[in-house]
Amino acid sequence: MALIHGLHFRNLRGDLLGGLTAAVVALPLALAFGNAALGPGGAIYGLYGAVAAGFIAALFGGTPAQVSGPTGPMSVTVAGVVSSLAAVGVSRDLASGEMLPLVMAAVVIGGLLEALLGIFRLGRYITLVPYSVVSGFMSGIGVIILILQIGPFVGIATRGGVMANIGMLLDSSSPNLAAVAVGSMTLAVVFLTPARIRQWVPSPLLALLIVTPLSLLLFNDDRLREFGVEPLARIGSIPEGGLRPVLPNFSEHWQTLLKAGAVLALLGAIDSLLTSLVADNLTQTNHNSNRELIGQGLANACSGFVSGLPAAGATMRTVINIQSGGQTPISGMTHSVVLLLVLVGAGPMAATIPTALLAGILIKVGLDIIDWGFLLRAHRLSAKTAALMYAVLLMTVFWDLIWGVLVGMFIANLLTVDGITQSQLQWMDDDNHPHAQSQEAKHLSQEEQTIIEACGNRLMLFRLRGPMSFGAARGINSRVAQLHNYEALLLDISDVPRMGVTAALAVERMIQEAESQGRIAVVAGANQQLTKRLQRFGVNKVMPDRLQALQYTQKKLGTSEEN
Repeated sequence: MALIHGLHFRNLRGDLLGGLTAAVVALPLALAFGNAALGPGGAIYGLYGAVAAGFIAALFGGTPAQVSGPTGPMSVTVAGVVSSLAAVGVSRDLASGEMLPLVMAAVVIGGLLEALLGIFRLGRYITLVPYSVVSGFMSGIGVIILILQIGPFVGIATRGGVMANIGMLLDSSSPNLAAVAVGSMTLAVVFLTPARIRQWVPSPLLALLIVTPLSLLLFNDDRLREFGVEPLARIGSIPEGGLRPVLPNFSEHWQTLLKAGAVLALLGAIDSLLTSLVADNLTQTNHNSNRELIGQGLANACSGFVSGLPAAGATMRTVINIQSGGQTPISGMTHSVVLLLVLVGAGPMAATIPTALLAGILIKVGLDIIDWGFLLRAHRLSAKTAALMYAVLLMTVFWDLIWGVLVGMFIANLLTVDGITQSQLQWMDDDNHPHAQSQEAKHLSQEEQTIIEACGNRLMLFRLRGPMSFGAARGINSRVAQLHNYEALLLDISDVPRMGVTAALAVERMIQEAESQGRIAVVAGANQQLTKRLQRFGVNKVMPDRLQALQYTQKKLGTSEEN
């Protein structure tokens, strides 16, 4: 196995161009996510995460063309960590040096847990999450981003989670008109920029380049004070000189940190692997999901030691990278190197960026994250699917990110098992005809039909099809219990490739019940694996061939007649 998955130098020009383009897109997003996650002074930490995590994820990940960096779900989770720690007395002020080491500890824990998911080869299970749950969850993340950015957009200081933000907005006196103007200009740029221009300059970067100088020109602090308006909140001073090492604090509030780490690991895995699927579709390749999780986990663990926000595979940045020619990990690493160069020399310029501008960018991100296509038509596709998606969305927004996903997966699995069970029982009903004249008996050979005709109603041929799950067990027993007028039971499992333990127990009880009433009971058509399983459960009359079982049953019934 190659040390760097998918690395080659045959596409160097395309990789360099793709990485450069992705970096241009990533710059405003990284700053915006940092500010959203950590509050005032937090923008730079989003850039740290894009540099550190983006490079390492590209180096060790399993999706060659993927670009990683801070994303909406990860920033929302970090914001939740900050709120949880603030609730137990930790100062939100990053300058105090109390909050950041704790948050970075959660980032490191999340990275290590995510890497363990890959080490234990659980990657393929992450992608088995039903689309209704993923859609509801991602739409919920989009709604959270929108709610959390309303405050900065209108110039009102808000902190905490969704409900806290809503409460602060309702209690506030009036918005800052200058902030509203800056945010509105930002939305106008990101929504109205023509496609031919966006091909060359991404709309978030264009908003950064246009609105920032306009805000300094039109809404400088002195002019705003003359009109009795509070000055615009801006990012503020950004340290120069590269990444900033920090020693994570694992010694305090470890329960909060462990829970946050688990959430970051799960969200990072889902976010990254979904983006990997998008990359596969664009490049016509196949990613290595377990390797991707290991790479993303290592990236986040390392990012936590240099004050970087946690990262995941970023869909928009990955798509732009691929469309610009990126194919290998060189593109993702190039993206990080370019951002590092910006970090070293562009601190003074970035410090003047208004937070309302970043809020406008994130509002566009939040709207893009919401799965509008599925959200608006889910009710026409399936009432159950729609109800599940909306339930996950509401739980994600108003309860808890991780519990929203877990409860959604639990309900989705119950619905899936119920659907499979109904199909299994329907097959059972369709094929449960003892008479050879029935239409459903056409799967029988002529010799088999002759034997069944000779036995008449004294023989009950009970046929099962498909994998038998635990959900079908109760149905098997209940259906057989309704049948009384027969002397011999032949359970045909020729078309059952596998049978769960619970279903095997149901078969055992079916056979025991028949034998306790003096009836002949035979199982036919079991493969080698099923035969061994049934014999371990005490079912000894198991024959590999249905015709053989019918001949045996006919003989037994004939012996009974002679006696």
